[in-house]
Amino acid sequence: MKTILFLIGLILFVEGLPYFAFPDKMRRATYRLLESPDYRLRTIGFVSMATGLVLAYLFRE
Repeated sequence: MKTILFLIGLILFVEGLPYFAFPDKMRRATYRLLESPDYRLRTIGFVSMATGLVLAYLFRE
């Protein structure tokens, strides 16, 4: 449980960093994201999930 909470904290840190460092660029990126077609968002989501799964498999304890 301790490792899971550590990983959640690390994910939140990494996710929040661009918003803190580049708020204007992140706002523009969000607007572009809203205009993207569904197939592109699904592709990005699938690739992200697959990459995360492979990394979790390779670096498991």
